[in-house]
Amino acid sequence: MRSSRKKKTISAVWALTVILSAVLIFAGNRIVSSRISVLDNNETAAKAKVTELGELVEESLDGIHFSARTQYFKARLMSGPEKGKLVQAYQQIDSYTDIGDRFVQVGDRVVLYNYGYMYDTDDWVFGNYIRFSYVVVLGLLFLVLLLLFGRIKGLNTIISLAYTCLAVFCVFIPGVLAGFNVYLLTVLICVFTIIMTLILTNGTSAKSVATMLGCGAGVVTAGLLSFLFDRIMHLTGFIDEHSVYLQVMGEDGTPINLRALIFAMITIGAMGAVMDVAMDISSSLFEVKRHAPEITDKDLFRSGLNIGRDVMGTMANTLVLAYIGSSLCTILLKISYANSMLELLNTEGIIVELLNALIGSLAILLTIPLTALVCVAVYRGRHSEKGRTAS
Repeated sequence: MRSSRKKKTISAVWALTVILSAVLIFAGNRIVSSRISVLDNNETAAKAKVTELGELVEESLDGIHFSARTQYFKARLMSGPEKGKLVQAYQQIDSYTDIGDRFVQVGDRVVLYNYGYMYDTDDWVFGNYIRFSYVVVLGLLFLVLLLLFGRIKGLNTIISLAYTCLAVFCVFIPGVLAGFNVYLLTVLICVFTIIMTLILTNGTSAKSVATMLGCGAGVVTAGLLSFLFDRIMHLTGFIDEHSVYLQVMGEDGTPINLRALIFAMITIGAMGAVMDVAMDISSSLFEVKRHAPEITDKDLFRSGLNIGRDVMGTMANTLVLAYIGSSLCTILLKISYANSMLELLNTEGIIVELLNALIGSLAILLTIPLTALVCVAVYRGRHSEKGRTAS
C-alpha cells in the first residue's frame, strides 16, 4: 500500500515537472519574443531538388587574379508556398571562396534563396546543400540507443535534454537579442536546467536534493569567478570578428552586453560538467550510506573526496579538451597571425578560452568537497538499518 502510494507520488511529481517546464518555456518564449523577431528575414528560403543543369558561365577580371564560375540549373521546390514549382536558379563559385565547393548535380537536394523582394527578380540562388537531414538521422540513432540502454531513465534524459535545448534556443538566445539582462537570463536558465533535469531523471529523492545543492554551489563558483576575473582582466567582450556584429544586433539599436556574454558562456559551459560531477558524488555516497548506515560523517565525507579524486582528472580533461576542440579553428588562426608568444597569450580571444577551461575545472574541483559536505548533511539519519532505501 505504502509502495503504491509512493509510486503515485513519484508519477505525479514527474508529470507536474513535465507540464510546468513546458509552461515556463512557452511563457518565457512569449515574453522575449514580444520584443524581437528571430529568423524572420525578407528573403524566402526553400528546399529544392535539382532536376536539370543549364549553362556554365566563366568570368575573369583582367589585372587581378579573380575568376568566377556560375552554374545555372532548374530545380523543383520541395517546401514553401510555391511547393512543386519548377524554378530557375544559379550557383556561383569564385576564386576567393573556392575551397572544395562542388557544383550541383541532378538529384541533389539543396536550399535555395529568393531575393526577389529586394532585387525585383524571380531568380533563385543556391544557398547550401541540405545537410540537416543527416544530423536528424544521427540524432534519432542516439535517441534510440538511449532508450534501449536507459529505458525509463533514457526517456527522462531525452525529455530533459529537449527542455534544456528549448530553454536555451527559445528563451535565452532570443532574450539576449531582445536586450534582456544577460546575467539574469543566465541564472534563470541554470536554475531551471538543474532543477528540471534532476527531478526528471532522479525524482525528488535525497540524492536529487544533494545533487541540486552541490551542482548549484559549483555553478555559483563558476559564475563568481567569471564575474571577478572579467573585472580584474578588464575584458571587453570583443573576442573575435563575430563580436563586432553582436555589438550592433540588439533590439532598437541597444548594444548587447558582450562582457555579460562571456559570463554566460563560462557559467553555462561549466554547468554540464559540474552537474555530472555532483551526481557522481551524491550517487556514490548514497550507495555508501545505504550499504554502511553506521558510517560516520567524517568517513562519509572522506569517501566523497576519494571518489572525487578519481572523477576529477577525467572530468577536467574532458572540459579542457572540449573547449580546445570547439575552438580549434580560432586558435589556429590566432597562432598563425600572432607575432610573438607574448601577444598570443594576451589576446582576449585566447584569454577567454583559457578562462573557460580553468574556471570550469576550478568549479569541478570545488564541487567535489561542497557536494560531499551537502551529502553528509542530507543523508544523515536517512538509513536506520542496512539495505533500507532513502526516499
